Amino acid sequence: MTDDAFAQLHPGVQYHLANTLRWDGLRPTQAAAVAPILAGEDALVLAPTAGGKTEAATFPLLSAMAEHDWQGTSVLYVCPLRALLNNLQPRLHGYAQWLGRSAAVWHGDVGQSARTRILRERPDILLTTPESLEAMLVSTKVDPRVLFAGLRAVVVDEVHAFAGDDRGWHLLAVLERLSRIAGREIQRIGLSATVGNPDELLSWLQGGFTDRTKRVVAPTVAAPAVRPDITVDYVGSVSNAATVIASLHQGEKRLVFVDSRRRAEELGAALRDRGITTFLSHSSLSAAERRQSEEAFAEARDTVIVATSTLELGIDVGDLDRVIQIGAPRTVASFLQRLGRTGRRSGSTRNCLFLCLDDEQELLALGMLDRWSRGWVEPITPPPSPRHIAAQQMMALCLQEHRIGASSWQQWWGALPVFDDSAGEIMEFLCAEGYFERDGDFLHIGPEAERRFGRRYFSDLTAVFSAPPEFAVLAGRNEVGTIGTDLLVEEVDGPRVLLLAGRSWVVTHVDWQRRRCFVEPVDSGGRAKWSGLGGGVSYEIAQGMRAVLLGSDSGGVTLTRRAQSTLDDLRETYTESVAADASVLALPSSGTGRWWTWVGTAANRTLQASLPHLVDPRQRIDEKSLRLLPGITARDVSDALGQVVWQAPVVAETAVSGLKFSAALPPGLAERTLAERLGDSSGARAVVDSPRMIYRRFE
Repeated sequence: MTDDAFAQLHPGVQYHLANTLRWDGLRPTQAAAVAPILAGEDALVLAPTAGGKTEAATFPLLSAMAEHDWQGTSVLYVCPLRALLNNLQPRLHGYAQWLGRSAAVWHGDVGQSARTRILRERPDILLTTPESLEAMLVSTKVDPRVLFAGLRAVVVDEVHAFAGDDRGWHLLAVLERLSRIAGREIQRIGLSATVGNPDELLSWLQGGFTDRTKRVVAPTVAAPAVRPDITVDYVGSVSNAATVIASLHQGEKRLVFVDSRRRAEELGAALRDRGITTFLSHSSLSAAERRQSEEAFAEARDTVIVATSTLELGIDVGDLDRVIQIGAPRTVASFLQRLGRTGRRSGSTRNCLFLCLDDEQELLALGMLDRWSRGWVEPITPPPSPRHIAAQQMMALCLQEHRIGASSWQQWWGALPVFDDSAGEIMEFLCAEGYFERDGDFLHIGPEAERRFGRRYFSDLTAVFSAPPEFAVLAGRNEVGTIGTDLLVEEVDGPRVLLLAGRSWVVTHVDWQRRRCFVEPVDSGGRAKWSGLGGGVSYEIAQGMRAVLLGSDSGGVTLTRRAQSTLDDLRETYTESVAADASVLALPSSGTGRWWTWVGTAANRTLQASLPHLVDPRQRIDEKSLRLLPGITARDVSDALGQVVWQAPVVAETAVSGLKFSAALPPGLAERTLAERLGDSSGARAVVDSPRMIYRRFE
């Protein structure tokens, strides 16, 4: 800490830092954040997990609150997860009480009595989600011009998690409306772990107010004296993974990350079968079940918690000894978040053990670690062309204001890039199709909007993500979680047994109309299944996989004998599929050839769409290669690549239905929106412009 930064804080904050927290100084990030936040600048605060980012924003905001006598709800603290809000609220409320202020939480699990108290007493800091902010703006029970009259600043925690998908665009659009309701520009402060493009991320967070002064707060911190302990092992199956976890690190607290809810359930059950105290955390468990798991895990020692990405963000589950990854995350950023959950205690070391279930998982893990070892982290890129969010915002604004001006509605969002040249076309379509009804110069919500989105007072309009319908699973009066319909309709021999919360349940009754499934516990035999799509692999990670096959050795990563043997086999298998500084064309004497591009899933989609006379249009796209049409020759490839016309990927009809609010877009616009998001033209151009090695096999 510098004395200057400490001296700038309000005396009440200074007193409690020294006497309540017993701190002898601020951390470098916290000290660096004081001046710009007190000056009202927009800021992006970067620090590793557990690096004190929350305090870096909160202490100067509390100081400004006291110094300038902010009244009412003056600070919003926005998080991507309800559990993270619940975790943070007691801490922020404690800090606020130093100055006679308060902090409260509002999200979907908060009851009506607590909401009524918030509306009556207006806490100084309100912790919430973008969906709850939207619900407040359109609610008939909330007057946003009263609740947000004193709004001065918003803190967006884990801002990278928002910026990477449509929730980020939704949040920015809501903040633009809040700024106009409050009658002032709102200071914006983002908190994040390391990202590859901090300046661009901060400019994105500013929304339509890009002329405001801004600063990235990321002081240089000395690298840890001890490198993290990273080990990769090959285990071959979930059962073997459970055996390894049960035998290693006994007496320690272990957090195991998996790539799906189904795998979390399977691994949790396998660990319990081996006598390991095991808890689970994923999105289909009830809030009570997740909270119980997280609290029990935080207090225990010799235990395991198996989680999807729900515990990747900064939810506090106490001091961890080990992080174990089943397979591999698909981004370096996710790996850094997970790695950062360890090494927080004095004398402990950051660590991660990868347990790979097959050789392709190991290749992905090593490819990601190759990029990490080179110091690369993904840039955060907001999804392009959020036109469906524009349609949602038009309807949400009309609910908020009860009517909107037919020619003035766009003023609410200023220069926010949610609205592009298609905004007028979208509005015309909404009016023509009955989503809006015209009354002179004003528009009102129409019958088509009521029909499609009006259930429970337009609750479907408050969230920009959609999920397939699920059934609540009830054991007596207690909700265990939710499941999809697949497990309830497929044929089974004998009783129908589910696996949920790491335990087996026999189905006793299904209430199809109310979507409730009643169960009783049984000893074993349950199955878990949810629908979902796997994510693709980026250009950079695919390049890392290629580098590993060519002999790259990620510094600081230990491979077990099993993992090294698997890597040796992979290098042998792919020996004719990789080449230094070139893609590889495998052209057999008969049949179909293959183009080993190693440019990632999205770039390969673009190549497939742009080279219809070269690439088989019916194949399933991966990150490594493309199957060529039968009979393609080297000359055919050269000719096709010399006159390529770049096209966006073809969009399946089922994919369009998964884009929420696509029905509110003019015909063809939803398909165009998705197509622009599925491809990677820069990665595709890179491989087209690079040399090609031709490998011929004569059969």
